[in-house]
Parts: sequence; C-alpha cells; structure tokens
Amino acid sequence: SEAIQQLKQIGIGQVVMLTGDNEGTAKAIAKEAGVDACFARLLPDDKLQKVKELRKINGGIAMVGDGINDAPAMAMADLGIAMGAAGTDVALETADIALMSDDLSKLPVVFTLSRRTVRNIRQNIIISLAVIAFLVPAALAGWIGMVPGLLINEAGGLAVIVNGLRLLKK
Repeated sequence: SEAIQQLKQIGIGQVVMLTGDNEGTAKAIAKEAGVDACFARLLPDDKLQKVKELRKINGGIAMVGDGINDAPAMAMADLGIAMGAAGTDVALETADIALMSDDLSKLPVVFTLSRRTVRNIRQNIIISLAVIAFLVPAALAGWIGMVPGLLINEAGGLAVIVNGLRLLKK
C-alpha cells in the first residue's frame, strides 16, 4: 500500500503484519500491501511474544491494532497506535496514539511530525542553554548590565518561540 511505501521512504525499517487470520488470507493481504513479513493464526499471547522477539531484533517498534486481541502487544511495543473509530475501548486505552479516521496513510505524517518535533525541542534547549551560558558569566563578571541582560534573555525566548512556530509549516 502507499502508506507502507511512505513509511519505508521516511526510514521506518521493517513492516510486519501480525494477524489472527488464516495464513492464506494473511499472505495475500501482506503481499498486496507490501509488508516485509507476515505472521498468521496468532492469538493475543502469540502477538505479544512476537512483539517481544521483534523488539529484541529491531530495537524500538510500533504496533498498530484495533481490537482487544492487539492490546497486549500494543502495550509491549514502544509505540502503540490504535485505529480509533473501529477500535475497541481496550485498544484505545492501551495505545499511545489513536488514529480517529482509521486511515493508515496518516502514519507517515505522525512519524515525520514527531521527528521534527524532537529535533525542534533539542534546538530550543541548545538555544536556551547558550543564552544562559553567556548571560550568567557575563553578569557575574560585571560585563553586562541588568537591562541588556534582560533584553538578551527575552531575545533568546523569542528565538525559541519562533523556532517552535516552524513546526506549523508543512
């Protein structure tokens, strides 16, 4: 599917399908969707064990699910994503993120935005620490007065705000 191809384009590694469906149906859907691996006829405990195995092999993983059978595996994953409109209450409560439109094409957007947000947070921390690293020694040494120090501090705050507003751009 297009969503899976987009996930791979943004650097999401392997896409694996865990399902309770029979193997023939699961393999046909996995092939059509472009899934890397498919595991069928899984009970909730089997899905949980498979998530544990995949986590050991691949590091951090995300699990998308919609039902009570997916909830334990979603809880074990680093990121649980529930298909909101069709999902059960247990899946929604377990998940870290709920896709209310049940549209998997939103996943690449979620991952891209979250990466941009983390990068922006790091930049803002660096900006703030740089301003403090300059102002504290300068003030203690008497190289800068109170008013210029306050103005520099406020300018640093504005830089953090403007940098954060960049997330609103697509």
